[in-house]
Amino acid sequence: MKGAEPKVTLDLARDSGLTADEYDRILARLGREPTFSELGLFSALWSEHCAYKHSRVFLSRLPTAGPRVLQGPGENAGALDIGDGWAVVFKIESHNHPSFIEPFQGAATGVGGILRDVFTMGARPIAILDSLRFGALDDPRTRHLVNGVVSGISWYGNCFGCPTVGGEIAFAPEYAGNPLVNVMCVGLVRADRLFRARAEGPGNPVFYVGNKTGRDGIHGATMASATFDGHAEERRPTVQVGDPFTEKLLLEACLEAMATGAVVGIQDMGAAGLACCTSEMPARCGTGMDVELSRVPQRETGMTPYEILLSESQERMLLVAARGREDEVRRVFAKWELDAVEIGRVTPGGDLVARLDGEVVARVPVEALTEAPKYTKPVAEPSELAGRRAFDPLTLPEPPDHGTALLRIVGSPTIASKEWAFRQYDHQVGINTLVLPGSDAAVLRVKGTRKALAVKTDGNGRHVFLDPRQGAAMAVAEAARNVSCSGGLPIGVTDCMNFGSPERPEILWQFAEAIEGIAAACRALDMPVVGGNVSFYNETNGQAILPTPVIGVVGLLEDASRRATQWFKAAGHRVALLGPDAVSLGGSEYLWTLHRRLAGRLAPLDLEAERRVQSAVRAAVAAGLATAAHDCSEGGVAVALAEACLTGRAPVGCEAALPAAARPDLTLFGEGPSRVVVSVEPARGREFEALMAESAIPWRWIGLTGGERLVLRVGARVVVDLALEQLESAWRNGFERHMA
Repeated sequence: MKGAEPKVTLDLARDSGLTADEYDRILARLGREPTFSELGLFSALWSEHCAYKHSRVFLSRLPTAGPRVLQGPGENAGALDIGDGWAVVFKIESHNHPSFIEPFQGAATGVGGILRDVFTMGARPIAILDSLRFGALDDPRTRHLVNGVVSGISWYGNCFGCPTVGGEIAFAPEYAGNPLVNVMCVGLVRADRLFRARAEGPGNPVFYVGNKTGRDGIHGATMASATFDGHAEERRPTVQVGDPFTEKLLLEACLEAMATGAVVGIQDMGAAGLACCTSEMPARCGTGMDVELSRVPQRETGMTPYEILLSESQERMLLVAARGREDEVRRVFAKWELDAVEIGRVTPGGDLVARLDGEVVARVPVEALTEAPKYTKPVAEPSELAGRRAFDPLTLPEPPDHGTALLRIVGSPTIASKEWAFRQYDHQVGINTLVLPGSDAAVLRVKGTRKALAVKTDGNGRHVFLDPRQGAAMAVAEAARNVSCSGGLPIGVTDCMNFGSPERPEILWQFAEAIEGIAAACRALDMPVVGGNVSFYNETNGQAILPTPVIGVVGLLEDASRRATQWFKAAGHRVALLGPDAVSLGGSEYLWTLHRRLAGRLAPLDLEAERRVQSAVRAAVAAGLATAAHDCSEGGVAVALAEACLTGRAPVGCEAALPAAARPDLTLFGEGPSRVVVSVEPARGREFEALMAESAIPWRWIGLTGGERLVLRVGARVVVDLALEQLESAWRNGFERHMA
């Protein structure tokens, strides 16, 4: 053995992230003290990042079944049947902690990991989306993080050859110490060719394929299961280093090997690396695994068994092949100049046995590793929340000039154009992208069919902070609404749950409430949750992030030509506002941008009304009646109209009369769910009216497109009258001027 392993003690177990009670459980399960390598296995597999110790009891509330579901939670990614023999495979994951420590590689390897999750299912990735959160943009540290994260995402995705087609970037001071980097990947596979992470068939050979193993990323899973202090950057060695060109070779080699029929099961070596794969794959089948660590291809000398097992070096897979077909696997990977080394066998005994030069360094039942303790901790509503909700934003003074207020809001970093980021991404590689970044959802063709997919991510930490249950439900509704505005029927969800420490009752209460909200919205909108990720411990020195569930929705268009975008197309089109009038300034972009207040109550969410509005929008798009469709979200209807004017190839003005509320700022900037702006050619106005009558939703005509200004009336009074040139300057420069 390469060097003596240290003696395992309670103190060493604690240093590895285990509690005293957990260490006692390990002693009882093994009937002896663990070896150092075994301690490493338990510390990684029982980490919050891998085991979901605090969240599993709540996640069971999510709806996961449905007629389209081919694979739900528990695998590398979820899969839904989209017809014509095809399945869509998708998942969202976080890489928050690594991206704060080392933003470029942290974000890049987040992309690499989610790509592997999708292509291990046998699917070819066709799209990446990223949902990012940062602190205040006037802080140089934030700008450094934004630069690094966006560069890392673009570098990995562009080099690999998968388009980054959408996402969102938002800013709030609560993310200063813990930025969020959530990445979603979407892929396509023939529905009868899905692969899973299973170690079936005792005697079948176990192959290590892909990149060589180094010391990068060791303790990555446990690092992601802890809060930060003021010395987070000292953990840089725990951040993995990515190689997108090797990942591209690995993709092609894996898909080719799968096509031979020689592959029984396959799993990405992600969090906890080889330790995770050699435990989880057999645990799913009631088998075991016996591996020889000296056979693992290594790029560094003198690596210990502990390091080999826990390394999170990138672009690696564990593959179980059919016995007798080993040479087929070797030939495929040799063609792509990648390692494919037989390191062990599937065994019938249910144990993971790891050896070094024949000497056993770990022997643990795989069930002991994969069945970590489940915790039911106390939950408590934050004591100060009632006071925040009781605040009435209408007690604040109204802005002296609503046009100036609109300019400030469209120029705020969260609302402003994100072209600075999008133009760094290749969003058309693969020639599937029909709707590029900048609209409500990206739309991608399904080659060989008339179908397309609409994909979107959404989340609003301020809403969830003020009302976790409703705020999370609103995030689901908004992501689905964006897909519906593009013409897609929302068919499935993946969620990324970003929260502070679950050991604090108020954080766990936020999480539990958010899960209930997501579950209710998904049931109401007929969308199963087929996978996702929980990221706890997003806090530094006791300061937690805003609770931020990020929702990824995939929608299906049966006819790709029947799609819509958010921007006005021409002058003279009629503009309609669909949905209820109920809005609130509570938790709004207006309240934060103009008054730096996070308080108030959210507008009510009626999920049945949401369902009807989305159905009406999809019907209008499918009938060719909607020349544009754009949901009203952050910034209210005023921002939605401004974006519809500005985001096309050429700006198109608009004049609209809006329903009066208690005050003009509430009408203009109040936020509420289930609202959509639609434009319609005047010759088809009667058809649209008939469709709306049939849909039985509240709606009204509010104006016409045309001219070079945005003019908004509330009642009889003109409250906004801005040249598009002035509006566009504020919108285009609000984010980019900080990054210049």
